[in-house]
Amino acid sequence: MTLHCDIVSAEEKIFEGRVETVICEGEQGELGIKPQHAPLLTRLNPAPVKLTLQDGSEEVFYVSGGFLEVQPHVVTILADTALRADDIDSAAAEKAKADAEKVIADKMAEQEFAQVASDLARAAAQLRTLREFKRRKGR
Repeated sequence: MTLHCDIVSAEEKIFEGRVETVICEGEQGELGIKPQHAPLLTRLNPAPVKLTLQDGSEEVFYVSGGFLEVQPHVVTILADTALRADDIDSAAAEKAKADAEKVIADKMAEQEFAQVASDLARAAAQLRTLREFKRRKGR
């Protein structure tokens, strides 16, 4: 059994197709979605999204946050930013993570801390997405 999945960013539709499972990270933790899942609407954290396709292969995406809507035969992910794992610039993500950690270590104002913490979460999620992608591809 499969269900239809759409992953849409503010710029474009990143994925559309039939999948066996969707694994993503909601506000309350990791979610595993299979066909006939109970309806659900939740926020997504910056994290990898793993899809098991109809043929058994897997694809990994990065979402910067957004919303997940689950209906019995359709899953829709509306993300601020969504990228295929192999489109992530590893060097840029590593630099963004290092920059955010340096700012945190330098003890900035509370207002700046929230922005830097958000930047750090996005960079770390991109790196987790890359690691997952490489692990699944055997690289």
